[in-house]
Order: sequence, then C-alpha cells, then structure tokens
Amino acid sequence: MAEDGGSTRLGPVDASERIGLLDALRGIALAGIFVVNIEWFSRPWQEFGNGMVPGLAGIDLAVAWLVHVFVAGKFWVLFSLLFGIGFALMMERAQASRRGARVYLRRLAVLFALGIAHALLAWVGDILHAYAIAALGLLLLRGLSPRAQLGIGLAIYVGLYALSLLGGWAMAAFPVEGAPEMLAESVRDAEAAAAVYANGGFGEITAQRARDFSMLLSNAFGVVPMALAVFLVGSWLFRSGRIVDVAGHRPFFVRMAATCLPLGLVLTLASAWLSTGDPDGFFDTRWVFASSLHGLGALPMTLGGVALLALAWQGARGQALMTFFAPAGRMALSNYLLQSIVASLVFYGYGLAMWGRPGQAGMVLFAVLVFVAQVIASRWWLARFRFGPLEWAWRWLTYGRRPPMRNRPGAV
Repeated sequence: MAEDGGSTRLGPVDASERIGLLDALRGIALAGIFVVNIEWFSRPWQEFGNGMVPGLAGIDLAVAWLVHVFVAGKFWVLFSLLFGIGFALMMERAQASRRGARVYLRRLAVLFALGIAHALLAWVGDILHAYAIAALGLLLLRGLSPRAQLGIGLAIYVGLYALSLLGGWAMAAFPVEGAPEMLAESVRDAEAAAAVYANGGFGEITAQRARDFSMLLSNAFGVVPMALAVFLVGSWLFRSGRIVDVAGHRPFFVRMAATCLPLGLVLTLASAWLSTGDPDGFFDTRWVFASSLHGLGALPMTLGGVALLALAWQGARGQALMTFFAPAGRMALSNYLLQSIVASLVFYGYGLAMWGRPGQAGMVLFAVLVFVAQVIASRWWLARFRFGPLEWAWRWLTYGRRPPMRNRPGAV
C-alpha cells in the first residue's frame, strides 16, 4: 500500500513485502500443473475426464499412474488456494481505499481477457477465465468471517462431488439412453481433433481450439463454483493468520497434515482402484464414481501437503529446498502462459508436430525440464526486474499507472 498526499493509494506489492512461503508454493504448483497439463498437448479434449490413456505399459503406465494419483487435481487445488489467498490479500489492502472494488474488478477483467486469449491462441485448457468469474463470488462474500468462508467453501466443494456421486448412482439405476451412440460420436470427434492438432496450420488449429473451447464451456458450471470453493478456503487460510504465521500455528499445521493427508490418500486410492483408465469415461458408471472420489480426495490431500510444506519452510534446509521454486512462483502468470506457448510449439502441427510421439514418461520429463529452465530464467529476470512481464502489464492495467519495471540499485 502506498501513501499519496495523505490518502491511501493502491499499488502493486514490492518484492520486500512478498511472503516467501507463498512464492515457493506457487512455484511448486506451477511445476505440478505443467506435469498434468502436458498430456493434453498430445491428447484430444474429447477424452477429457476419461482418466489415464488406456493401453499403457511399463514405465509409461507407472508414470501415468503416479501422476494420476499424486499430482492430478492436487496442484490445480493448490494453485486455486494461492489465488484465493492473493485475492484476499488484495481485498484486505483495498479496504482502506474508496477505489478498492473498482480496482479489484479491473484486475479480474484483465485476467478474464488473458484467459480467453490463452484458450483460443495457445491452449484450450485455460483456467484463468474461470478464476476471474469465480473471484466475483469472493468479492460478494468478502464481508463474511474467515470461519464462515471456510464453511461455505467446504460445503460447495463437498456438495458438488456429492451431486456427482448421486449422478453416478442415477446412471446405474437408469442407464443413459443412446450412450453407445454418444460414445461412438465422441470417439470420432476425438480422432478428427487429434488429426487437426497433429497436422494443421495455425489457422486450422485455432479454429479447432475454438470448437473445443465451446465444447468445454459446459464444464464452467462445475469449474467456477469449484474454484470459488477453493478460493474461500484459501481466503480463510490467509485471513485467519495461519498461512502468514506458520510458526505461531504449528500445532494446527501438524493436525492438518496428520488428518488431511491420510483422508485424501484413501479417497484417491479408492478412485484408482475403481478405475484409472476406462475409455468410456463419463458414459461409464464406475468411472463417474472414481472421478468423484478422486476430486473429493484432492482438497484434503492438497491441504495436508500444504501443511507439510509450511512446516518444512520453518527449517533452514526445507526453506532452502523450497526457495528453488520461488522465482518461478513470483512470475506465475508469465510462466503459466509460457508453458502453453512452448508446449504448443513443440506438439502442434504448426510447430515441431510432436503430437502423440513421446510416451507418458517422455511427456512428463519434458515438462520437468521446461519448468527447470523456467526457474533459471525467472531467477535471471528477477535479478534485473521487479516483476515478470505479464505481471507488470497486469498491474499497469489494474492500477491505471505504470509501475517501475527495473530493480532499484542494490535491490534483491
């Protein structure tokens, strides 16, 4: 918060004001998200929700199973928790300003525009536009106590997956009429989309992205309230003071790790036992139950992981290890979009056309190597500049004035 002529003036947070643990967690989230997302640069979106690719063997099967159980869903939740914390932090800083709500809405408008551009020009799986919509709910609920936000967030999250489980039961009791025909049509659409992504030029692939994006818009009815639910949990973590003062709340984080991790792991393993690669996907009752349990397990497993990482941050060795991820976390928006640009240029027809060539293990290795390069590049960039390029532009458009880009002499 900056002071201007005696009145409170909103502005971007300087490096000295940042919370190191959150930057490290954001970097870890980016790594996990790319490990999951990379599969969908070589797999058609018509198969989204179908679990692991069927027919895998050897190291590809082992890697796909590990990603499905320990990574998929968890790092999306972690990224969402951190967005919720960031939005809550901004709203807290905005309370003293008459322009607070206006600035917040402008920030969301820019995020929404970036998300749509990302989806249509680079990768259909964008989450930013859904975050921008969900954050409107956080603005409406900002007056609630942290405990009330937690209760509503958990109720939305569990309620949505309870509805999904109920839907699976309904499918078992009343089979979907015409399911084989719908499945056959989905398979044909997937094959056609894969051919475009593998061999098409930029124009053809952009048109396919637009078709796939319109198809996935129906997911927004689930994704937006789910993101809001996790935002509210993140807001509670921040506003309750826990994530800001981990040392002062050590018993809480120990309890959260001890209870949430086993609960999340049991639910996730139950999901994997039911189905980890049924090609019928949403048309198969067993997979609907498996997908619902997988989602239910993601939040407690992520909260348990956050607790362990927060406790590790209190030790010199743990902090040193986690600090490796922090530069990428400080440039999370730039790095998230850059991951999509790099992957699209490698796997799509208008780039190196590597669609479908690497196995699951090769795709994950590629994601890890790209992320390590991003960490190195982010460290180099932040030694010279205060913000990542898109973070700088986002702040400029949000606050209506251009923040200084270069570091001050002697700044870290």
